[in-house]
Amino acid sequence: VQLQASGGGLVQAGGSLRLSCAPSGDTFNRHALGWFRQAPGKEREFVAAVSRSGGSTDYADSVKGRFTISRDNAKNTMYLQMNGLKPEDTAVYYCAAKPTNYALKPRNENEYPYWGQGTLVTVSS
Repeated sequence: VQLQASGGGLVQAGGSLRLSCAPSGDTFNRHALGWFRQAPGKEREFVAAVSRSGGSTDYADSVKGRFTISRDNAKNTMYLQMNGLKPEDTAVYYCAAKPTNYALKPRNENEYPYWGQGTLVTVSS
């Protein structure tokens, strides 16, 4: 599965962005999906994950209450709605997919075999 992330950009602190992720030439409705981010000089970190059906989600504490992960399996697309953005949210955001038969939403990036190319989010103060 090849993933394509989009929707990044420059936004002022307090603003909003919506990231999208879609597979090219395939579907990911049998996959758990996740968003990760990597800030300059830092390791990649978990942001949010959603189960196959979309019925279960998980968030990093740093984004809980501000970000919302969702998926539309009919449109074969995953989203990350980011509100109340802070300068510390500045990073390259990656989407990832893990094939599974269960309602998983892994936090460990090593569990995801498929990754998108990343989209840059810059939050100015």
